[in-house]
Amino acid sequence: MDDSRLVKLREELEKARKKRDDWEAKVKDLERRYNEAEKVYVYSIFQTANMTPEQLADLIRSKGILPQIPGGYATENDDSETYEKEDPEE
Repeated sequence: MDDSRLVKLREELEKARKKRDDWEAKVKDLERRYNEAEKVYVYSIFQTANMTPEQLADLIRSKGILPQIPGGYATENDDSETYEKEDPEE
């Protein structure tokens, strides 16, 4: 194999890597935008239903979609990572 063939292959490889990097960046951006739009959509449904966060969590739990947090459930102050204990008889 001569040197010019190696140079061409190296250039082609560099172009392919650049395209791959561009596509990976595009996929990440699209995933981010999709997740953001999905959250906005879910939030708008939540607002339209005029429910409290606890009511929404109870509804989701009743459908078996939201798992129980062992030992309790998240309160409104979820960012403080405080949990209320559930009644063990339930």
